Formats: sequence, structure tokens, C-alpha cells
Amino acid sequence: MTRRPIVLFTICWIIGSAAAAGLTNRGILLAGGALAAALLAMAMRRREAWPLAAACLAAFGVAAGERMWADARNVTALQDLLAAAAAAVPSASPAVEAEGTIISAVEIDGDRVQFRVTAHTVRVEGEQAPRKLSAERLLVQVRLEEQPDQAVAARWQRGDRVRVAGVLELPAVATNFGGFDYRRYLSGQRMHGLLKAKGVASVQTAAGPALSKASLLGRIDAIRDALGSRMEDMYPAEQAGYMKGLVLGIREDLDPDRFRQFSQLGLTHILAISGLHVAVFLYVLGGLLKLLRMTRERLLLVMIVAVPLYVLLAGGSPSVIRAGIMAMLGLTAARLGKLKDGLHLLAAAALLMLVYDPYLLEDVGFQLSFIVTAGLIIGVQPVRRRMPESKRWKALYDLAAVTIVAQAVSFPLTVYYFNQFHLLSLPANFALVPFISFIVMPLGGASLLLADIWHPAASLLAKGAEIGNDLTFGFVLRLSEVDRFRFIWAKPPLWWVVVIYAALGLIVFCLNRRSAAPPNPEQEDAAVQNLIEDTQPLLGSGASFNLRGHGDGFPTAGDGRDSKARASRLLRHSTAAGAIVTLLLPLLWAYHPDWNNRDALVSFIDVGQGDSILVRTAEGKHLLIDGGGIVSFRKKGDEWKNRRDPFEVGRKTVVPLLQQRGVQAIDLLVISHLDSDHIRGLHAIISSIPVKRILWNGTFKASDDARTLLLTAVVRGIPLYRADEGQRWEIDGSTRMTVIGSSDEEWFKAVEGTGDMMPDVPHVEEQNGQSVAFLLHLYDRTFLFAGDADAKEERTLIERADRVNHQQLQHKQQLAPIDVMKVSHHGSKTSTTAEWLAYWQPKTAVISVGRTNVYGHPNADVLTRLHNAGTQILRTDRDGEVQIRVTGKNGMLIRTMLHNPNES
Repeated sequence: MTRRPIVLFTICWIIGSAAAAGLTNRGILLAGGALAAALLAMAMRRREAWPLAAACLAAFGVAAGERMWADARNVTALQDLLAAAAAAVPSASPAVEAEGTIISAVEIDGDRVQFRVTAHTVRVEGEQAPRKLSAERLLVQVRLEEQPDQAVAARWQRGDRVRVAGVLELPAVATNFGGFDYRRYLSGQRMHGLLKAKGVASVQTAAGPALSKASLLGRIDAIRDALGSRMEDMYPAEQAGYMKGLVLGIREDLDPDRFRQFSQLGLTHILAISGLHVAVFLYVLGGLLKLLRMTRERLLLVMIVAVPLYVLLAGGSPSVIRAGIMAMLGLTAARLGKLKDGLHLLAAAALLMLVYDPYLLEDVGFQLSFIVTAGLIIGVQPVRRRMPESKRWKALYDLAAVTIVAQAVSFPLTVYYFNQFHLLSLPANFALVPFISFIVMPLGGASLLLADIWHPAASLLAKGAEIGNDLTFGFVLRLSEVDRFRFIWAKPPLWWVVVIYAALGLIVFCLNRRSAAPPNPEQEDAAVQNLIEDTQPLLGSGASFNLRGHGDGFPTAGDGRDSKARASRLLRHSTAAGAIVTLLLPLLWAYHPDWNNRDALVSFIDVGQGDSILVRTAEGKHLLIDGGGIVSFRKKGDEWKNRRDPFEVGRKTVVPLLQQRGVQAIDLLVISHLDSDHIRGLHAIISSIPVKRILWNGTFKASDDARTLLLTAVVRGIPLYRADEGQRWEIDGSTRMTVIGSSDEEWFKAVEGTGDMMPDVPHVEEQNGQSVAFLLHLYDRTFLFAGDADAKEERTLIERADRVNHQQLQHKQQLAPIDVMKVSHHGSKTSTTAEWLAYWQPKTAVISVGRTNVYGHPNADVLTRLHNAGTQILRTDRDGEVQIRVTGKNGMLIRTMLHNPNES
């Protein structure tokens, strides 16, 4: 490593920045002490390493200091206003008027316009003088009222001076355990407030300084938009967004379903402008410059200047910035005749980016870009050397080595952040990466360049790319639908990621030793060290290996070195076995992290105005009760307000949480009834996670959500069971369900004209009174779920419960009182009567309700009745997700996301 001082220096810089970001001051000191000890040990082995060790320790300290300094400055000057916005009072969100400069591209999506502003002054309603700010960043969201307003907003651009009148709000925090924290995300981009405005009249713009940074970037935005429009003219609507992302890095118009299909197969990196795009750009540019008979020095200089322009044109994501910096450093070194290898350039690029912005270290794209690139530089050659040497199939073997290494290196972060891995990702990348990179993408880029020069040729090239896209989409769709090869992983701890990367590094180390065993064992340590030090050069073929002719090279018995040879072989084999074990054991543990956990867990997920409850039994089975859903009140003619990727609670909230918690299959899905706020999210859940069986009220509602859900279940072959009074479900040895009832018997008489999909299932439009009601027994604790049962159904259920209770007494089981009750209908005044509470006598009640619901839930009278009954009240709108853990000793532990946990 002393041959690569920049690499070690950068690693220490990253450790320092990460320590300051995630540890206390004491933790930073301990981490610094451990690093100092490691550097001391390295320096004691090599005298020349002392200056490097000192520099690396200084890098740790400077990086930690920079991050702490950045955190100290990453605060808002509007603390009092944002504190008022966080208060739960009617006047919580103050009305303000902010003046500043637009510093981002203006995004128009349906009826919402979004951009970022550097505010210089803010005038608060009721205050005489405006407040002066020091470049306070705000995220502005404007709700459009009419469709023509989209054209008005399209004229706003980065660099414009702007005045916005609206309401100042705090970004939302995570309200579910492990959920997305929008406030923290924006804080990492140095933004702390949302300014929400209504209508284009609330926004006034004027041209800003022509030579400012924002204005220059605004011109780049205009060029990108113009190129994107040209793409839309050349390609059909279903392909235009894909080609804009592939060639220009404009991903806003990419079909969300298409993106999810690519994501399931680990193919989203194809849509991210990265090193391959930069390489193709430089290759084409270099070829054109050579046609002009330009000298090598001038050619390299032009290419160096052209790289930043391409990076800006491609959107400036972390991956393309990384590739651009590496390219510029490599071209500069080549021009000076001091070309270093790729690992040097990668480390230098990372160092420059982190010095500029330490918060980039937490960016997932930044992490994946650098780690995968480093893995390819270090790991491809050792893996390739273990493959056959064949001139005929050399290209395929090379591609296989790159694909295998890229998949292995990206796997830990993929599991950590996205909680799933598809086994078909490897063949998908093997087939599609070269096809898209060397055929579709060049055709798309060439068609774009020729569009205004030679339109017939551009159209012909676009047609070729269109055919390639059809083949790609069909291939991706077929592979993504093969669910048996898609595995869901619970979110592992950070140390697991470190262990997996250490194991992968050990495997590369073993491959190097095995490939490079020298004839003389006494030379082995030096040879191995040289191999580890060498990595693949960035340009040219100047690799520092020539292993042909090296066999195992072990000496014969006659030379007296058999014992050393055997010891060497034993060491290599032991190291390889240790590497495999170090890799496999964490993998097995991460796939079943709760294998020895015998606690049951009931999680009332915060899905806003709706229900979704996840139950993990003591033996690891999973029950899901409803899936949440946002009710749409869109009127006819308002289609222009629809967004490209609208928020859907099942896909955006419930599915990520289930995957993060390692729900690999839902053993029983209970659909309480068919109202949209309970089932709209279930379509995404059924499409993403295997469901073994469904229990529902046995009715059908003539709505798109209900039709889609039941049809999806039928198509996927999921058994549907009607909930009947007295029905018992033995989930496992410590978990059972007792159904009290659902729909009235009269609904299940022979019915005519119920539709051709499910002719024996009656239509019931008013579903609340037909909710599935059941008791869930976890060990000796009892939970009651009754969907949205109204007062009438509650009276009916009490009668049925008496009959069921009579049957249960024969098994020496008493239904009431209960430990936890899910309050029916989100606390509506039509439910949770005094009679209902007196019958069940719940100790704890959980209300799943939205913070800004328009129904007035929960009703004050319901809260009063619960309070008078001595029931502890928990609410998802105030407490966030509610988790209730039942232990094998019949203990019950309660914790909520937004408040301190308590026990009972």
C-alpha cells in the first residue's frame, strides 16, 4: 500500500469523515486511536512508511474536523418559524414571502412544480421588516390550479430571481421504524424547510445575473430539455423516457413500472450516466479529433476541457462526476507522461469530491459508484486468471469476469439499501450490459446527433434502437416475473456489510496467491505482496503481470524443501477455507436473522388514513392485515393533475418496510373489507411479496381497487377463504386466530347478476358493516381486530362473540377481556360504542389515523369513551408506528416511533 499513498490517504479520510458522521466525540477518539495503532504497526514494518502514516492520521483528523464543521454550519436561520411549523396548533405553519434565486432545474409533474431556492430575505406575515438570510436553502413546492399554468411554470428556470409567497413547513420525519426520513434527507442537502405555495400567482420571477453559476447551469438545463424534446420526437412515447435516461441521464420521464422491472434485476446502473458513457464520449470525440490531424498533446487538452461539459450535460450525478474526474486526471497524467493506474485515479476522485462536500459520503449513488469501480479494478484480473485462456471466447470470458465481480461487489450494498437480490441479475447483466452499451446507447446517441444534420439517417438509427429497446423490455419483463429467483433480505447491520467486504477481499487475496505461487517458497511472500500491490491500469495494456509458465512450482523432495511447500499449501488452503466460511456464515445469518427469536411482534404501520398491521409470530410466520391506501377524489377532466409516479402507500411505504424486516412471504393476508383505504396498497404488496393465502369477507365491491386486487389474487393462484363465525386458524404453536364473523349470512344466498368474474360472490357497496372481525392470540395475549365495523356490526359481533365464547369455553378459553384493540374505523363516531368497550374491556387501544384527514378522526366522543374505560390510547398520527412485542413469558412491551417506549 505504500506504493499507493493516495489510496491509503483517501481511505483514512473516508474513515475520519464516516466516524464524525456516525459516532460521538468519544467514538471518534476511539476510532482515531485504533487507526493510529494500525498505522503505527504498518510504519514499524517499513521505515519509509512513517511519513505516510503521519499523513494518513492527519487525514483522519482533518476529515473528521471538516465533517463536524459542516454539521455545525448546517443549521437554519429560521429556527423559530420552523419550530412553530412543528407545533400541533392550527396556526402552525407561518405564512411567509421569500426572495432569492432558483438554484435547481424546475420540475413540473402534473399539478406540482418543485424547485430549490437560495433565499436572501424572508418576510413573515405580521412582521414589518423582512429577515435577511445568509443564502438559506428552501425547497419550494407550488400546487397548480389550472392546466395552462404548466406552460407558465415551464418558463421558470435556474438562475432566475424569484419571489414566492406561501406557507413554511418542516419536512416530514420518519414515522415508521426504518422508514424514509425526508427531513434527514433534505438536511444532507443543506435544506431545512419546505415553502408550499398555491397557484402560479404566488410566484414572481425575473431574469438573474447572466454570468452567475445558477444562470450558466440554467442554460445547460435548457440544452438538456431541448435534447430531451428531440428524443421525444424520434421515439415512441413508451420508449422516449427510457432513451432520455439512457443517453442524457434524464430519468424524470422514465416509466415507473419499467424502472421497477430494471431495479428488480439490478439493472438500474444501466440508466445511470457513469464511466462507460464517459468512455464512449471520449472515444468518439478522440476519433473525430484524430480525423482533424490534431497533435496528441492538443487532442488530450481538448478532451480534458470537454469532459466537464459532458458531465454537466449528463446531469452531474455522483457517478458521472466520479467518472469525469477520473477521466480528467487520467488524461492529464497521460499528457504529462505520468499515467498511474485506475486505483490511484479513483482514490483521487473520491478525495476531491469529499473535500468539496463531505455529505456525499452518505449518498447511495456515490457509495455504489466508487465501491463497484474499486472492485472492478482490484478483482477482475484475479477472477479472469482463474478462467480458461481462449482466443476464441476471450471476450465472453472477460465479460463474465467483469459481470461476476460487479455483482459480488454490489451485493452487500444492494442488500443493505434495497433488501432484495435476484439470482437472474447475473445473466441479465451479462446479456444486456454489452447489448445496451455497445448497440442501443450508441444508436441512440448517434440518432440524437444526426437529428438536425441528416434526418433520414437519424430516423434509421432510431428505428434500430427502437427494435433493440423492444427486445430489451421483453427480456427484462420475462426475467423480472420469475419470482422464485428473487430473494428478500432483512436490513443487516452495518458491521455485516464490513464483514462481507472483508470476506470478498480475502477471496481476492487467495486468488492472487493461488495464481502466483512461485517456484521458490522463500520468494512467496514478496511475490504475493507484489501481486496485491498491482491493479489493473486505467488505459493501455501495461498490466504488471505475466503469469504464463508459472505452475504450482512446488519443489521436489530432493531439494529439501518439501516441508515448506506443504506448509505453504496448507496456509493457502486454510486461508481459502476461512474466506469461504467468513462469507457464507454472515450470508446465512442475514437471510434468517431472527432464527432464534421467539418473541411475537405486532406492528401497526403508519400508513396515514388507513390500516396496515404486520404480525410476526414466535415461529417466524407473517400475517398482514390490510395494506393501506390513499383515497383519490380526482374529478373527471383533472387527468392533467396526475403525476408520473404518484405516491402509493403500498409501493412507497408498506412494501419497503416489509422487505426491510425480512418478510420473505406472507403466510396469511387478512383483508378486513374492500374499501380503498384498506386495500389500495395490497396490489403492490401481492406483486412484490409471495402471499400464501387470503382471508376476506367473501364479498365483492364494484370498484377498480377491489376488482384489481381480487383479479390479481386469482391470476396468481392465491387461495381465498371466506371468514365465517367461529372459524379457527392455527398459525403455529403459539399463535391462533378466532374469527368472530364478517358479512351477514343473507349476503351469501344465491345471487344473480354479480358479474362474470366471481358470479357466486355478492356485491356489497357499503363495506364498513361487513368487516372481518377476529381475535389474534399470541401466547396468552389477545388482540382484537374489527376493521371498520360500525355500531350496528358491533352489536351483531357481540352476539356472535357470545356464541363463539360458548364454544371456546369448551376448550377452557375465554375471549374477553382483551389486551389490545384496534379501534374500528379510525376512531369514527359511528364506532367504538360504550357497549362494545364494556364487553371487551381492552387495556390498550390503537387508532390508525391520518394526521391531516378531513373526517375529524378520531372523534372526541370516542376518545372520551376510551379514556373513561381506563384504556391506554395510542395513535399513529401522534405516535407514529406502534409496535407491541409479546414475549414467551407473556410479557408485553410497547414502543412507538415518535415517543419513548413503555412496558405493561
